[in-house]
Amino acid sequence: MTLFKQCFHLSQLRQLKRHVSRDTLWQLVSAFILNRLDYCNSLLYGLPSSTIAPLQRMQNAAARLVLGLSPRDHVSSALQTLHWLPIHYRIQFKIALLMYNALAGRCLEYIKDIVALVASNPGRQQLRSDVIVPRCRTKFGSRAFSVAGPEVWNRLPQSVRLADTVRQFRRLLKTHYTSSCILVLTNSAVTVFNLVFTLHTFYDYCNAFRSGFVYRGALNTLIVLYCIVLYCMFLM
Repeated sequence: MTLFKQCFHLSQLRQLKRHVSRDTLWQLVSAFILNRLDYCNSLLYGLPSSTIAPLQRMQNAAARLVLGLSPRDHVSSALQTLHWLPIHYRIQFKIALLMYNALAGRCLEYIKDIVALVASNPGRQQLRSDVIVPRCRTKFGSRAFSVAGPEVWNRLPQSVRLADTVRQFRRLLKTHYTSSCILVLTNSAVTVFNLVFTLHTFYDYCNAFRSGFVYRGALNTLIVLYCIVLYCMFLM
């Protein structure tokens, strides 16, 4: 199912919005949009953000449709209200769930053979990670499940990895990724605030000494360059 067809389904659901309840609309969006966004999404692990951005925009549009938001409304709170993980965390969720089933012996043999526990290696029993991460020299090779699976699994807290059942693991995993998403949004908001505050302070400082400069064009150029540097630091 291509992204264009998902846009078509989304436009059709907009026409049904006034004729169905919010719960029914949520079920329709989950069936026609979210299920297709999650289909084989573990293959997207390690791809750049520019590749995943169209899928995230599709999920944002679906969230706005269910909650009746305008295109200008912020969508992060909408995703939290619907208990939807962003695409980046949905990819990791699928990989972590597959790792849990592999370690529990609930998957195919060829998948279980890929995963190797640290405890099975006598020389590495003191390591904190539960699964051995194979060495990889290329970026493309690091996207393989033999490398991506252990990386995602070892980043999980011990309380999540020691879940007794699949249902408990899914609940703890979603709670963990939801908390991580909130933490990222909080740090981003603090970074933006510090950036705006620093820029405002620098601009006031330049205005205070503007009369002392002979070349005002040079001062304006300096302000523009400073803004570009701060913007690049924010992107990093």
